[in-house]
Amino acid sequence: MLTMLQHCLGTAGAETQQLCHCGLLSQPIKMAKRNSAQRALESILEDREVLGDDVEEEVSEFEDHISENSESDSDSEDDEIEHQPVPKQRRAPGPGRQQPAPGPEQASQHGGEIWMSKNSEIEWSSRPRKGPPHKAANVIRMQPGPTRMAVTHTQDIKSSFELFIPDSIQEIILDCTNLEGRRVFGERWKEMDQTQLHAYFGVLILAGVFRSKGESAESLWDAETGREIFRATMSLENFHIISRIMRFDNRDDRPARRQRDKLAAIRTVWDKWVRRLPLLYNPGPNVTIDGQLMPFRGHCPFRQYLPSKPAKYGIKIWAACDATSSYAWNLQVSTGKPDGGAPEKNQGMRVVLDMSQGLSGHNITCDSFFTSHKLGQELLKRKLTIVGTIRKNRSELPPQLLTSKNRPVKSSKFAYTADTSLVSYVPKKGKNVVLMSTLHRDGRMCDQEHHKPEIIMDYNATKGGVDNMDKLVTAYSCKWRTLRWPLVIFFDMLDISAYNAFVIWMALNPEWKGVKLQKRRLFLEDLGKELVRPQIERRKHIPRTPASAAMVRRIQKENAGALSTQPTEPQSAEPEVVNTSNKKKRCEVCGPKMDRKTQYTCIKCKKYICNTHTVKLCPSCVV
Repeated sequence: MLTMLQHCLGTAGAETQQLCHCGLLSQPIKMAKRNSAQRALESILEDREVLGDDVEEEVSEFEDHISENSESDSDSEDDEIEHQPVPKQRRAPGPGRQQPAPGPEQASQHGGEIWMSKNSEIEWSSRPRKGPPHKAANVIRMQPGPTRMAVTHTQDIKSSFELFIPDSIQEIILDCTNLEGRRVFGERWKEMDQTQLHAYFGVLILAGVFRSKGESAESLWDAETGREIFRATMSLENFHIISRIMRFDNRDDRPARRQRDKLAAIRTVWDKWVRRLPLLYNPGPNVTIDGQLMPFRGHCPFRQYLPSKPAKYGIKIWAACDATSSYAWNLQVSTGKPDGGAPEKNQGMRVVLDMSQGLSGHNITCDSFFTSHKLGQELLKRKLTIVGTIRKNRSELPPQLLTSKNRPVKSSKFAYTADTSLVSYVPKKGKNVVLMSTLHRDGRMCDQEHHKPEIIMDYNATKGGVDNMDKLVTAYSCKWRTLRWPLVIFFDMLDISAYNAFVIWMALNPEWKGVKLQKRRLFLEDLGKELVRPQIERRKHIPRTPASAAMVRRIQKENAGALSTQPTEPQSAEPEVVNTSNKKKRCEVCGPKMDRKTQYTCIKCKKYICNTHTVKLCPSCVV
């Protein structure tokens, strides 16, 4: 500082000397200038003793201001600074010099306190920074709701479901299943077509509608306790055969693919299905990212144990859902660490960045497993914001925000950087919860009784997208007990597809079913019936139970195009013979010796036969 004062005085002296040489100043005037400069020097030294550290703080603020300017303007600014009566700027610490770390609490330029993070890399302020608002964050350029593709291809309930399980996916399933069927049964295997596959899907969905998740298949197909629609669609044996043979890849080349991909048994179908999810629906301004655990205790190379979950064992799936409608927008199976490799580091950050691909202007809500300051900065680069709880052991947090001792209940404590806000809220004595947000720029409070910050209110309103989807899917799940993990994943695909189809259907038909409750249950029931109806219409073997047989006859009669394929049902008690006329002839089976006359003929070969050689069948057993 003294050096700068001497420099200013030297400059003034040089100017005075120059004027003297020009003859413009006399000797008395020169002496007056020198005395004036000496008095100014003494006055500034006295002020420096009084101000002390405040002057140094001004210099540090001035340096901060200069560092934000561009390098191209640095020369012109330095020329202006030299002529101002301020202390000389301190040098920034070079590579060999270290700037002393500030104390735990310092006064900031905004009047608040300065707190350093645990790793001494981030400087937090107790008062919000006055900076420009985010220009690109929270500016959504897509219209929330069903896309044009979904609107164009949705004509009825069945078509809304087929948006997610299109013909391309069905062809892969049929080819792989028929290949496995020929390998197991040989020539006895009858090729499965799309109608049978739809019927299998419909039976699974109807089983979920009737809350039959834990019920055995024998009970569903029972003549007394079961539902007639199951017997009317297919036999129990056929259902078991399809469940056993169902495949999603060629098992011959699976070992080679399995070495580099644990999900090789269903990877092709899974990727095709996941790629269709964002093409059919645009999420709203808030998107929730969380994990979903599918219960499974069989053998699986990436089965996980989560003691906090109700099922504890299962397959974990990362999900990104719309916070309002819970539409599953993106999904990813967690396959764990590679064989013989180390566990993945920063998994939470990687998952959020992967799941948010394609989003812009949205806000991401997640829990403490994902939230970090580094993640918030990466999302801001993608024009996204984040709101979520954060673990207290994170090194980017200031220690002053983590203590809850001697803090009153329902109190809040904030910390800010230029683009990030932290809040520590005390819901009850001795306990606090910490949240991080790049969406909020100040510490606005809710005027309700609990006095919660706006950050917590927004987090509570948007955190349940994935959990709500998981709850709704589980209520009417088509999951069937199996020891094959690819089938477990496929059952989850059917559940999520049916739920997403319901979201799109209700967005396009908000007045559907009027004021009726349980609209999703009614949607799934109609979907299941539409899927099994083509199989019932073409069925030739009528089931034995009267209720199921009556359903088959009713559906086949309603279908005008299937009358030609409708099975013939004799009206007499002797269905294998027909009374052609009143003329009688000898029974061709008894022969001439018995000489038995009869007026009945065989329905196939038209031979005359007597009652002795007639086989009687009930209408349900007629083929």
